[in-house]
Amino acid sequence: MDKVGDALEEVLSKALSQRTITVGVYEAAKLLNVDPDNVVLCLLAADEDDDRDVALQIHFTLIQAFCCENDINILRVSNPGRLAELLLLETDANPAASEGAEQPPDLHCVLVTVREKGTAVPSGLESWKQVNQG
Repeated sequence: MDKVGDALEEVLSKALSQRTITVGVYEAAKLLNVDPDNVVLCLLAADEDDDRDVALQIHFTLIQAFCCENDINILRVSNPGRLAELLLLETDANPAASEGAEQPPDLHCVLVTVREKGTAVPSGLESWKQVNQG
């Protein structure tokens, strides 16, 4: 399992530097509707509390079905906090400290894209595919 985590960390690091990440269920759905051909990886993140959220599970089912139909790799992530760390996002557990601040980003769905058709996939994605298949 460490190989998958390491490959994912590499993919996210490269995608961040290339600014080819879309974060959020709604934002992901919009991108999948407009430009599914450039999406190479879909991360669906949920912790134990999210597993009981029926609406979120319906969104996940629809996103998974769409990704399967469009040959987009899907990876389920069970630790959204670690995903936030990898994406270099703040995870503030103290709501009083962030009064008036923006809502934290929705990390339930993260898409990794390529900039344009024909460009190389982010470094590390091929090694992730090999680990995933082998």
